[in-house]
Amino acid sequence: MIDYQTYCQIKTYQQHQLTVMQIARQLALDPRTVAGWLKAERYHQQQRPGRCGKLDPFKADIVRWLQTHPLSATQVFQRLRELGYQGGLTLVKDYVRKVRPKRAPAFLTLSFEPGECAQVDGGQYGSVNVGNTRRRLSFFVMVLCHSRMMYVEFTVSQTMEHFLSCHQHAFEALGVPKKIMVDNLKSAVLKRVLGEAVFNPRYLDFANHYGFVIKPCGVRKGNEKGRVESGVGYIKKNFLNGLAISDFSHLNPAAQDWLANIANVRIHGETHKRPIDLFEQEQALLNPLNEQRYDIGVIHTVRASNRFRVTFEANLKPQLLILDELGLPIAHK
Repeated sequence: MIDYQTYCQIKTYQQHQLTVMQIARQLALDPRTVAGWLKAERYHQQQRPGRCGKLDPFKADIVRWLQTHPLSATQVFQRLRELGYQGGLTLVKDYVRKVRPKRAPAFLTLSFEPGECAQVDGGQYGSVNVGNTRRRLSFFVMVLCHSRMMYVEFTVSQTMEHFLSCHQHAFEALGVPKKIMVDNLKSAVLKRVLGEAVFNPRYLDFANHYGFVIKPCGVRKGNEKGRVESGVGYIKKNFLNGLAISDFSHLNPAAQDWLANIANVRIHGETHKRPIDLFEQEQALLNPLNEQRYDIGVIHTVRASNRFRVTFEANLKPQLLILDELGLPIAHK
């Protein structure tokens, strides 16, 4: 007995004018089985003698309904009740799932010229020691779409200043692509108006300074930046998994060593070449880095306490900056 999916494959091969023997070899079936189903006008279940379940008398009806209309399992159940079915909904759902397997969405594989585009994303991975406290660990990833050359930098914050600073360091390590694909995070895209992205003005100014175009992914279309999504997963599984991190200050040097000796010199699963080798061809087509660094710093006005102190990045134990009577910094505490 074959399932419904195999029956559809037999009929498809028949439409392509394959012989019985060719179809049998293709599907690893007996030629007599193929010949019998080629004569059948529609799919039907064969009942085993002596084993008739509650749903068995209605299976042919279910298959016929599903061939005609995209009914849900609940709709099939409602129709069966009208025909006298006494079983439960779960049994119907299991059978509908079997004869109509869930279809995975199809994606178009994107192709990029050397130097054309990079993809940017970030991730989080638990927490890390920073001095005498612990902070949430975040990381920034940039992947060149053509060569798969990767850059990663770890931070303990996800502010705009960290976001832009990581871009600058990635540009210094790799070069500046013509486009950067980003997710719809607030640091890059503030909102969507009639389907059009409204960019964060600071990120847009940063892009104009370094000469790249911001290319946001579609809403709920994270697959469009699949190269960097894979990179994020690779970092978690290959670099961070099982890594003993005693202090944050050790992390970025270890990451740079991992990039140079593992990530960027491995044989990539899709290109079947080393990213470092493809990068040699791509590097000349990347835009040069602007000699004038973009000023990513911000100035915050805060009020000093009556003890001449201001709170700086308060955490479990606030760090205090001690000022003199003129408001000039004299010590950290």
